[in-house]
Amino acid sequence: MQWLLTLIEQYGLWLVFANVLALQLGLPVPAYPTLIVIGAVSARGDFTAPQVIAVAVVASLIADLAWYVAGTRFGRRVLRLMCRLSLSPDSCVRQTENVYERWGAPSLMVAKFVPGFAAVATSMAGVMRTRLASFVVFDAIGALLWSGVAVTLGWFFRDAVQEVIEILAQAGRWGLVFLLSAFALYIAVKWIQRYRLIRTLRMARISVDELNDMLNNNERPLVVDVRAPASQKQGRIPGAVWIDSHAFDESLQAQRLHERTADEVIVYCACPNEASAAVVAKKLMRAGFTRVRPLAGGIEAWMAKGFAIEVAE
Repeated sequence: MQWLLTLIEQYGLWLVFANVLALQLGLPVPAYPTLIVIGAVSARGDFTAPQVIAVAVVASLIADLAWYVAGTRFGRRVLRLMCRLSLSPDSCVRQTENVYERWGAPSLMVAKFVPGFAAVATSMAGVMRTRLASFVVFDAIGALLWSGVAVTLGWFFRDAVQEVIEILAQAGRWGLVFLLSAFALYIAVKWIQRYRLIRTLRMARISVDELNDMLNNNERPLVVDVRAPASQKQGRIPGAVWIDSHAFDESLQAQRLHERTADEVIVYCACPNEASAAVVAKKLMRAGFTRVRPLAGGIEAWMAKGFAIEVAE
């Protein structure tokens, strides 16, 4: 394990750059342990803490700008990809929309501290056409705060970190096995969390073709839109009513859904695996609606088929 310490001392800044860049590009590689360790090693004088922070900020900006440009060019398709790469719960798109719509670009200053939000916020900025200058300024501040905290922790607790490094170095091969096992465990836990979420949301879906046929045949299912308000601007399925999944009971009363009669309720969103739609569908079933199904593919599948869209008021 002595080679690891030598590697950190000689290539610490490059290691920080590669690790932070990979994380911000969406790969499931935690960077905070690296920043803390490099921050502790910086006390030896091979490089300084400000240099470590500066490299982390540059790496973050490069990755975040790539997602910003992708969001600007490809829209919501990038959000779906980002959720899958980050191993975050699929509802991260819906949650990030709510936060970003409320706070805008300044939310980027704390985005990297919030699990699931940082992975999508940079793409969301592009999707929502945030000004490039505002994006760069607030994203840089956020990267500075995020990396600064880690490096500062490493510097202040450098003695304890050094002891851990020495113990791993003395452990030799077993120290390497421990590090690799810890990383594998981290990935495994993330995948298990995602798998359990998807499994809990398993329920029968309805296809966009089936829903379109129902509407054309004058069948009147209750169609429920659970997207964030910002997404309503791209239009909605004709006749759909909006439900705020984060204020379900209030929305249920506001829309007076209990007074509506419908043989079937169709719920749609714009998120991977129809996660938000499935969550609201289960809530509606508990509220007394007997036949509730999420729309497979959500609004994007509906629009891809060229079916009718109604402009939200």
